[in-house]
Amino acid sequence: MEKNIEEKINKWLKGNYDEATKEEIRKLQSENPEDLADAFYKNLEFGTGGLRGVMGIGTNRMNKYTVGMATQGYANYLKKCFGSEVRVAIAHDCRNNSPEFADITANVFAANDIQVYLFEALRPTPELSFAIRHFKCHGGVVCTASHNPKEYNGYKAYWDDGAQMVPPHDKNVINEVEKIASVDDVKWEGGGKNITIIGKEIDELYLDMVQRLSIYPEVCKKQHDLKIVYTPIHGTGIMLVPQALSRYGFTNVHIVKEQSTPDGNFPTVIYPNPEERETMSIGLQQAEALDADILLGTDPDSDRVGIGVKNNKGKWILMNGNQTAMLAFNYMIEARKAKGIAAPNDMVIKTIVTTDMIDAIAKASDVKCYNVLTGFKWIASLIKEKEGKENYIIGGEESFGLMIGDEIRDKDAVSAVAMICEMAAYEKNKGRSLFDKLLDLYVQYGFYKESLVSITKKGMNGAAEIKAMMQEYRNNPPKTIDGAAVNELLDYDLQLGKNFTTETTWKIDLPKSDVLQFVLGDGTKISARPSGTEPKIKFYFSVNTPLNNPADFDAVEKELDIKISRIEQEMGLEK
Repeated sequence: MEKNIEEKINKWLKGNYDEATKEEIRKLQSENPEDLADAFYKNLEFGTGGLRGVMGIGTNRMNKYTVGMATQGYANYLKKCFGSEVRVAIAHDCRNNSPEFADITANVFAANDIQVYLFEALRPTPELSFAIRHFKCHGGVVCTASHNPKEYNGYKAYWDDGAQMVPPHDKNVINEVEKIASVDDVKWEGGGKNITIIGKEIDELYLDMVQRLSIYPEVCKKQHDLKIVYTPIHGTGIMLVPQALSRYGFTNVHIVKEQSTPDGNFPTVIYPNPEERETMSIGLQQAEALDADILLGTDPDSDRVGIGVKNNKGKWILMNGNQTAMLAFNYMIEARKAKGIAAPNDMVIKTIVTTDMIDAIAKASDVKCYNVLTGFKWIASLIKEKEGKENYIIGGEESFGLMIGDEIRDKDAVSAVAMICEMAAYEKNKGRSLFDKLLDLYVQYGFYKESLVSITKKGMNGAAEIKAMMQEYRNNPPKTIDGAAVNELLDYDLQLGKNFTTETTWKIDLPKSDVLQFVLGDGTKISARPSGTEPKIKFYFSVNTPLNNPADFDAVEKELDIKISRIEQEMGLEK
């Protein structure tokens, strides 16, 4: 075992840690030293979503000590930035240990003489963003690991605009956390008077905001009996999604009973992620049995939404995140225009790995579409930059996230569910479905097909393997892929774009990020990106071709699927 790892372990064995923790360390020393090394070989870092990791003992695990030390470092930084009168809001999801982690976070902040607004019970992550803005807080924390498996928990840190932290604040907080030499440096208790419990009053304000987003309330009222099946997948969505749908006027909502109770063990699923067909399978069965109009599912902290619809053959399918985002962006642009409420300075924002079909839709309506790095913190950062100059209406990314309106600054599945149901009601009012609308858009703008391959590399070796893969692509980019020339290489880490045909280069005006994109001569785009929150490297594939007639959908989709499969095979990335 490396010396620095041994030093960390001994620090915990000799330090002011509880006896149960020390006993677990001793047990791993004798029974599983490899796991022990993995638990201590590094400190959990703030990635695209803050802290996230497997729960357990060690500096590389989510536990009361890593949470407390992170909070102390964050508290120190907030006081450095904002002085003595600092306010924070804190929420948590349904995961095991989330309430305890939220209480520890609240107590440490309060002991540092920081005013804390603590939600009384589990709440969706977007409501935390809303609360930060409502109380004019300087920061906030939600204890969640989003859609990760049950072994995980996490700690999303927010800034004063209600968004997750961007540079320099994220790195500066890490620096402050690293200055916390031991648990003895943490102020664990003594500030109870600084904690204010919040709950239903914020729910009401938040739901009012969601209701104000509606563009066609009269259509929702007319189609109030739209048959909706909803699953919170054992998460926080049960707290607010049914109420949001009721506020929009929908009266025919069926909640999947087997997944309606919040439970950090997620007993009916392996991954509580609405991207997964297995996770949505109970909802799909219920939707089919009821002959529903639409199925919706939200992840444990209710920032991601997945939807199921009937295709043109009456078969239930799950839409991917790109399709959902594209439909939502188009609706917000199209409906605002039809209602006469579109502004000449309207803008939309998506991430660089989200379908370029959205760019085409926005361009056709003369709406500015900005592309930012992956993560809603970058969407929020651009909103802040453009505030007072441009009018933000919607943002989103391919990983099943939408942020509608600017009263919150993180992805929000509660408002997304309500708006998607409004979209379905709008189409039903014309005797059509969301799938019909999808086909119309493909005919209008071209059939864009996307695919994602995630490769997991766990532990110390995994991080090195991922780094080596990126370095190889960076140093030796392929000249052709699937017979098409690689025309451009976009390196977001070097902030440099290269055109191999014209031999020109240009600066990419975005913050540094370890992302590579290959743009092919036939319009194909391939992106490689190590995950900021999981031990994974992700490859995004986007291909497109004209769709001349909705009747050709199946045949053209098959062609595009085969093309993506060929590319994955050539790159050695088969699923």
